[in-house]
Amino acid sequence: MTPLFAVLGLVVLLAFFIIGIYNGLVAKRQRCNQAFADIDVQLKQRQNLIPNLVETVKGYAAHEKETLDAVIQARQGAVSANTPGEMGAAEGMLGQALGRLFALAEAYPDLKANENFKDLQDELSVIEDKIAAARRFYNSAVQDYNTAREQFPGSLVAGSFNFEPREFFDLGEDRVTMNTPPEVKF
Repeated sequence: MTPLFAVLGLVVLLAFFIIGIYNGLVAKRQRCNQAFADIDVQLKQRQNLIPNLVETVKGYAAHEKETLDAVIQARQGAVSANTPGEMGAAEGMLGQALGRLFALAEAYPDLKANENFKDLQDELSVIEDKIAAARRFYNSAVQDYNTAREQFPGSLVAGSFNFEPREFFDLGEDRVTMNTPPEVKF
């Protein structure tokens, strides 16, 4: 009878061990989901600010249609992106387009002096900082999750229960551009 209890105890202990690993993976996956949602909120705030910025610039530099259209097109690409990889690429393009928009603003002293434009630039700068912080938090959560699902014995549980790897929010070649905050000059 004792060997039966020993085997039964071992099976129960193993079940609790597997449940613990499973719950840990679920918690890490949920942290990734929450962190991604935080990035999404910040990106939507940024995307919602851009039409106001374009309209303000349009009032002073309407003949710069190509630059303004590039910003709007880049914004549309960012809005339609769904995965972290797509979002990273789209946000990189949007950052470049905004950089050209701000460079254009340098040629128009009245625009640079406009209070609305300055407020929008300040707000965009704050949002950029929040996006960078949210991106760091997300990538940290993804690293923890991916590490937990690849390490033994987590890899056995992750493989059995289809815990898929998560993609980092990488800006690729545009990383240098995005890590440089937009300049606000008065």
